[in-house]
Amino acid sequence: MKKLPFTGLLIINILLQLDVYSVGLDIPQKLESSSLIFTSSNLPIVVINTNGQPIVNDKKITADMGIIYNGEGIRNYLTDPFNNFNGKIGIELRGSSSQMFPKKQYAVETRDSAGNDLDVSLLGFPPESDWILFAPYNDKTLIRDVLAYKLANDFGCYASRSKFCEVVLNNEYVGVYVLLEKIKRDANRVNIKKLEPADISGDALTGGYIIKIDKSDGENNSGWLSNYLPFQQTSNKVYYQYHYPAADEIVQAQKNYIQTWIFNFETVMKYSSNIADTSTGYPKYLDVNSFVDFVLINEITKNVDGYRLSTYFYKDRDSKNTKLFAGPVWDFNLGFGNADYYEGGLTTGWQLQYLTNYSNMSNEAFLAPFWWRKLFDDTNFRNNVYARWNQLRTSNLKVQNILNTVDSLTTLLSEAKTRNFERWQVIGQWVWPNYFVGQTYEQEIAFLKGWITNRIYWLDANMIGEPTNLRERNDLMPFGFSLSQNYPNPFNPNTTFEYSVPMQSYIQIVIFDVMGNCISTIVEETKSPGKYSVEFDAFNLSSGIYYCKMNAADFTAVRKIILLK
Repeated sequence: MKKLPFTGLLIINILLQLDVYSVGLDIPQKLESSSLIFTSSNLPIVVINTNGQPIVNDKKITADMGIIYNGEGIRNYLTDPFNNFNGKIGIELRGSSSQMFPKKQYAVETRDSAGNDLDVSLLGFPPESDWILFAPYNDKTLIRDVLAYKLANDFGCYASRSKFCEVVLNNEYVGVYVLLEKIKRDANRVNIKKLEPADISGDALTGGYIIKIDKSDGENNSGWLSNYLPFQQTSNKVYYQYHYPAADEIVQAQKNYIQTWIFNFETVMKYSSNIADTSTGYPKYLDVNSFVDFVLINEITKNVDGYRLSTYFYKDRDSKNTKLFAGPVWDFNLGFGNADYYEGGLTTGWQLQYLTNYSNMSNEAFLAPFWWRKLFDDTNFRNNVYARWNQLRTSNLKVQNILNTVDSLTTLLSEAKTRNFERWQVIGQWVWPNYFVGQTYEQEIAFLKGWITNRIYWLDANMIGEPTNLRERNDLMPFGFSLSQNYPNPFNPNTTFEYSVPMQSYIQIVIFDVMGNCISTIVEETKSPGKYSVEFDAFNLSSGIYYCKMNAADFTAVRKIILLK
């Protein structure tokens, strides 16, 4: 028996028919019932103890959390020590419609012993304090969200890092979860300038901001109503919310600034006779490439919540970038044919057109801003979409590449998914709002793969826009991480490395000697997608063989370099 490093343990397990233990006793080496035994996993194991407190909505309770993660490809046992994290957390329920499901989602805040936010690295992610434990329930493939974020990353966009895990809550096995990064301003998440309460004038006032369009569930929410209706026939205005700075931190001058900025943009989209004018139209306000990618991700997935819910935008400080970016993308459990309303299950049709047609949406309270449709109908924007689609279809959006990703994810889950569906017996059952109900997990995956294939081919045949002389972004946007051989090589004493970053990532490039000693760190920062070069000066080193190593996400590359003096 292993002593649980938590104190005040109260184990109450009715659903799994476990014994009731007294406070402070040993934790069992396995969790079992007549049908389920859980002792170990190929996935990380997250163990949470609330010390008898119920987890509630809108208010985090203090709890204990431990994570067992022995590394990629190494098995994790309940009897192993908590080697990835072992400490205090704040935890609350999260989600909106998903809260009706018995498998709950959680927002987690890592804390120190005094209850303050504590930035930590969980499961290899860059350090932060705010996390999401996402609970796939009505998505019986378990992978839709992870797949969508992977596609966005492949596009070169930042989307939340994700890691499958299995969760034990108060000594009850609760299934397969996904650890996600909460959308947040951070050098390794949404990399915009920090905005302080004192930043109320000049360039400092102009950024950074994250705003969203979403339901107003949860705590600390506030915002403003758009001045313009989505449709003339409705009285339901779009509600923009402050995400960063948070509602209880943003000051009035900052509220005024971002509201005025959005009002000016919407006014141009409402009344301009030439919304595509580069000096006065939407190109003045929007990072068009990010909006193109946002449309494509939401259309590939045919996301019924797209454009009108879980929709984020961010704006940096003007001295860094004057434009509004779409994203990060978020929440795709109803995508990829998993919704039986708003034509979400069909592989045909443009979702944006459907969601911006009043005859379809007359009874809907949550509507997309009017300007999405005007943007979509603009010839220049359509041609950008066409060019981007054709660029991506030669690489990241090859059907077989997507299906290979699906296969790799299902292989990773081949063991854990069995336990999950023993715990939550939803296979073969309709769970709101399933369009398709498979009788086996394999049928769910087969439907997903067939749906993706048909959707991509429909988009091929019906893509908006046409060929133009627009410069395609593959001239600038790499499709993978890379580190070139330095030049010159041999060198004395300066040499240059070129490297590529396909998505916003934390990049580290170091020089070390043949004994493995770090000599110099030449890059250590978050980089946006692009191609870069960095120079290394070895004036203080002796002649010999050295190595250059690049680390980025799951990518590692090493180059042998020779210094001759």
